[in-house]
Amino acid sequence: MCGRYYIDDGIDANELREIIDEVNQHSNADQVKTSGEVFPTDTVPIIANSRAMVPSAFAMSWGYSLPDGKRIINARSETAEEKAMFRDGMAQRRCVVPATNYFEWERAGKQKTKYAIRPAGNGLMYMAGIYRVENGRPVFTILTRDPAESISFIHNRMPVLLPSDMVPDWINPKYRPSESAAPEQIGMDI
Repeated sequence: MCGRYYIDDGIDANELREIIDEVNQHSNADQVKTSGEVFPTDTVPIIANSRAMVPSAFAMSWGYSLPDGKRIINARSETAEEKAMFRDGMAQRRCVVPATNYFEWERAGKQKTKYAIRPAGNGLMYMAGIYRVENGRPVFTILTRDPAESISFIHNRMPVLLPSDMVPDWINPKYRPSESAAPEQIGMDI
């Protein structure tokens, strides 16, 4: 998956409106991007468990920071539990990134074609993620997997997408990640 996704607050999605409203109640609304194209380092609405283990909306910045200032914005779902940087997030701090679509670029020589990709028939999608706290602020990364067959010509990775009814299980640390987010083939619209 590339490094951009989109939040369309104009879609008819009560779920998205509730998430944005909850984040705005707890955060400085001017600092949280709630619509438009999302870039690494942007602070956006994310769903994670509260300390009371209740799914809640939080403002988080996209990308784990490295000592050299670069950001890690994606993690391979197949190996994240084994990597020191992601192990704790996979075990205890899973989150969900609500979005309308994500972007990917197909490269053919010097030409690049930008595609907006989303699950077929959905207004809102949920990307599986993990987070950690850096300097007192939560930051997240998005988990990726092999692409659905219909979009494999564009890129060799895509986000791990969760059906809305799987969101509570994914963020619940009593379940192992493999128990709550088994990759499934999802029809994709381009």
